[in-house]
Amino acid sequence: MTDQSIDMAPLERDLPEDAPYGGRELGRALRNGWRRRCPACGAGPLMKSYLKVNDECAVCEQELHHHRADDGPAYLTILIVGHLMAPLLLIVFETFRPEPLVLFTIFAIGCVGLSLYLLPRLKGAVVGFQWARMMHGFDPHGRDED
Repeated sequence: MTDQSIDMAPLERDLPEDAPYGGRELGRALRNGWRRRCPACGAGPLMKSYLKVNDECAVCEQELHHHRADDGPAYLTILIVGHLMAPLLLIVFETFRPEPLVLFTIFAIGCVGLSLYLLPRLKGAVVGFQWARMMHGFDPHGRDED
């Protein structure tokens, strides 16, 4: 392994078993996930394709196959896009009164583009959240309730 800047927390095996969440920082894990990087080290890629999560990190060998993002990222994407685009649609309509086809075209492209941008980033953040909170098999001490 080269001497690159990896923002790793202390190794989990060096922490006491009763350390809260094994010393995993939620904010750092969410940022790394948003950037589509490994939540543990921040250096390895989290995804091997658009939405497919790697089985393990290529840099720190953290197992990532435990994640269960399921429909969470899609729900969050719809929530965010809907709450951004609905008021914007009203403002544009009331201010500029564009033709309906123009309004539809602009907002359809905007909604699809924003959704495609947010979906993999939110999936990474959900995986990072699950890793930081030791959910679904991410607990190195095997204390998972599943």
